[in-house]
Amino acid sequence: MARRFLVALGSAVLALSMAACGGEGAGGGGDTADKKPTDLTIGVSMPTQTSERWIADGNAVKEKLQAKGYKVDLQYAGDDIPTQSQQIDQMITQGADVLVIAAIDGTALSGQLQAAAEAKIPVIAYDRLILGSPNVDFYVSFDNYKVGVAQATALLVGLGLKNKDGSKGSATGPFTVELFAGSLDDNNTAYFFGGAMDTLKPYLDSGTLKVKSGQTKIEQAATLRWQQETAQKRMEDLLTSSYNDGSKVDGVLSPYDGISRGIITALQNAGYGGSGKKLPVVTGQDAEIASIKLINDGVQSSTVFKDTRLLAEQAAIASEAFLQKKQPQANDTTTYNNKVKVVPAYLLPIQTIYKEDIKSALIDSGYWSAEEVASGQAKK
Repeated sequence: MARRFLVALGSAVLALSMAACGGEGAGGGGDTADKKPTDLTIGVSMPTQTSERWIADGNAVKEKLQAKGYKVDLQYAGDDIPTQSQQIDQMITQGADVLVIAAIDGTALSGQLQAAAEAKIPVIAYDRLILGSPNVDFYVSFDNYKVGVAQATALLVGLGLKNKDGSKGSATGPFTVELFAGSLDDNNTAYFFGGAMDTLKPYLDSGTLKVKSGQTKIEQAATLRWQQETAQKRMEDLLTSSYNDGSKVDGVLSPYDGISRGIITALQNAGYGGSGKKLPVVTGQDAEIASIKLINDGVQSSTVFKDTRLLAEQAAIASEAFLQKKQPQANDTTTYNNKVKVVPAYLLPIQTIYKEDIKSALIDSGYWSAEEVASGQAKK
């Protein structure tokens, strides 16, 4: 899953995906370039409202598009694939001019995307690449391989094996760690886990890090639908099966804050964080407010901040480009192969957040307020 493999895999069909660049965008229902924004509708399909991250994404995309004058049909699918399929079908039937889709299952929407293509409706994959279809016109996301690298690096920093400036840390190990991955039906999962494992491999090979459970494959580490409860149950099972001899886990690679909170709950229930049993280093992603409070309180070690305000803005910019019969600007045209074509992408930067970064990166930027960080709850 190394970046070299991903790039090589995509380069074979790069020419096909770039044929439209410099010309008109791929699709667009009729004469959208001649219509007023108030006459145009963007369908926005989000996977779930069980994660505050996706609620924030949906609201941000809607606000950015409405600020440009467009009508927005925002739907949440409740983590149910048939529901998302039906909602997208309805958006197409009702005449959406662009679709922005964060897929629950990246392989489950080929029929809907074919219908969109036949109706000349451009499709923007939002943060999760849609797989197995030639009818994905653009992708907006973050550098997902770098997210995995950042998570693994944060684990090494938390253990003292590395310093934040990249230099070698004072700790020598060995340390015992466990690995978690996201949902296998989300294409990002492989990038996150690949970046993390490439970063951890030298430490695993040398024995500085040891995975006591032996569960190092992505299929073993995966967490269906990214569910907190699923992660908690797996962590409980790992502690029961692999740490019932008095040994302890020193760190846990977690790819998402909800998973991190499930892991932490399992660890606390097993006595970690109490007298004589320090909480392990636990990583995360998405800077969810509940986890930011945990980081501020010294419970969770870190998270990876992906500013969804910037992602929403880029989705709005790409949507407007398609409506104006233009090709959105891409800054990555080689990496994201959806098994049919290389999808032009616009990737945004990420930032690792430790306790000392909360004020400058999150509070001062207005992403979260000091009151929200203190309470661990977002204001309505």
